[in-house]
Amino acid sequence: MEARGWKQLDFIFVSGDAYVDHPSFGPAILCRLLEKHGYRVGIIPQPDWRNTKDFARLGKPRLGFLVSSGNLDSQLNRYTAAKRMRNQDSYSPGGKAGLRPERAVSVYTKCLRERWGNDVPIIIGGIEASLRRFAHYDYWADRVNPSILAESGADLLIYGMGEKQLIDVAAQLHQGVEIGNIQDVAGTCYRVPNFDYIWEYVKLPSFEEACKDKKAFAEAFKIEYLEQDAFRGKVLAQQNGDWCIVQNPPAMPLSVEEMDEIYDLPYERTWHPMYDKDGGVPAIKEVQFSITAQRGCFGGCNFCAIISHQGRIIQRRSDESILREAELLSRLPGFKGYIHDLGGPTANFHEPACGKQLEHGTCHGKQCLSPDVCRNLTADHSSYIALLRKVRAIPGIKKVFIRSGIRFDYLLLADDNFLEELCQNHISGQLKIAPEHISDRVTRLMGKSSRQVYLRFVRKFQRMNERLGKKQYLVPYFMSSHPGATLEDAIELAEFIKEMGYHPEQVQDFIPTPGTLSTCMWYSGINPLTGEAVYTAKKAEDKAMQRALMQFWLPQNRGLVIKALGIAHRQDLIGYDKKCLIRPENRDKPVKGKAFGSGKHSFSRGGVRGKKRVH
Repeated sequence: MEARGWKQLDFIFVSGDAYVDHPSFGPAILCRLLEKHGYRVGIIPQPDWRNTKDFARLGKPRLGFLVSSGNLDSQLNRYTAAKRMRNQDSYSPGGKAGLRPERAVSVYTKCLRERWGNDVPIIIGGIEASLRRFAHYDYWADRVNPSILAESGADLLIYGMGEKQLIDVAAQLHQGVEIGNIQDVAGTCYRVPNFDYIWEYVKLPSFEEACKDKKAFAEAFKIEYLEQDAFRGKVLAQQNGDWCIVQNPPAMPLSVEEMDEIYDLPYERTWHPMYDKDGGVPAIKEVQFSITAQRGCFGGCNFCAIISHQGRIIQRRSDESILREAELLSRLPGFKGYIHDLGGPTANFHEPACGKQLEHGTCHGKQCLSPDVCRNLTADHSSYIALLRKVRAIPGIKKVFIRSGIRFDYLLLADDNFLEELCQNHISGQLKIAPEHISDRVTRLMGKSSRQVYLRFVRKFQRMNERLGKKQYLVPYFMSSHPGATLEDAIELAEFIKEMGYHPEQVQDFIPTPGTLSTCMWYSGINPLTGEAVYTAKKAEDKAMQRALMQFWLPQNRGLVIKALGIAHRQDLIGYDKKCLIRPENRDKPVKGKAFGSGKHSFSRGGVRGKKRVH
């Protein structure tokens, strides 16, 4: 500030992440965008919340404070699914854990209020605020919490990705509009004392009702979920104690030109030099040489927050903007010729699901791929294929990997051109995919495709690699204890893993994060969209058994697997037959030469045999 002759900043951004000036980090995008629009911006990354000293380092801003927990929800960043403290934080210098508080947005906001009082606007945003904008279930506290806007005492909440909203709010503040009177910006939430202050809205069950009645909680979530559309969404309102929280409809999707503006900003593409002594910020390693091509996802996975944050309508950059970034990356120090990723939340969702979405929005109460494929869905990879070929042709780029998710069910709806392009040029030995489960009952509640669809993709992938003369393998990810998954479903998954010869090294236990449909089912026991009752494994031992079955061959899981098979009356899976998961406890030796399993997917105690590689 002194070097630039600045006496006061317009905005000060308080972030739970270390400062990395890269377009994969939300605070960097928003601050660079404000800078381009003429505002003076300062950043206070990871302040010490135990006192207010750090919150005063840059003085009082002219227009307001912006508060975010960073790229991740602070609770998810801090705790595992088993509610154990994580020992590393990749968004902190040196990967050190413990540099941000629990529920960072609320803590930072209260520190700012303590230091600066009520005469400076505080605007909260980012993934943590976005998904807690109404009464929500907090897994780590095991209770329903009020809206973060009411709980934190902030003046305004920006939900979603935030660029459009922030520039609009900044302009109004610059023009002298009081923060309490900014109530017309799409993609924001504001607070008023009660419903008498608003009109033309849909009333949600109150926070108090949601706390007392799980049906009311599910009903509130259903309304939020179905109105999550910029074209047809309605104003929503929910009483939270002394405050009525009002949500305007989501911001309109970004145009190609707006996306280009954001990603063409002059990022340094590295961490702030003050972190050099710590070895930098680990999170940048995965994204430093990756390119974001699009936002949004119409996949409809119920355990994912993207629908509520980025939305279901695909927003993409122009090829020219992406090529400029690829050429820039090719000139950076440390670049070895490899683009690590080129995609978005789902790499092969490169265009909107159908032409109707850009005129009328998304369909009310319907998904594009689940439980059935919409007849209006356009399954076309041609523009993505053309982009990949252009990037590959840039001098200095040896290979472009695709590491963001591939929706294999969507891939199967199109011709084989993209699969051939993918196998020939964009993977190296392994392709990570996420069927998540294979029980049709569970995948339906997940919003994922069925077992048969997955097997059809496996066969097609194998045939394509055989035709190309390549030895490449699928690495599937599976999830345990998702709502609807019983012990019987977990055993079915274990049998499938055995049959396919998979050895998943990592398995994911479902984590109920705020703002997702699956979390609503997990807490309420109700599918809010259908009203059906949904079983959920909540006891620690029940969850542990489901998880252990996904890695049934590990010695440390043996006791849990035997117990699970006994409870389910599936002792037929204990023995020496090829279908069995484990051997009997007496460890009698099988007939000489007989392996654990048979056929090309089988393996013995000594390792893998046969033609198929096991992961």
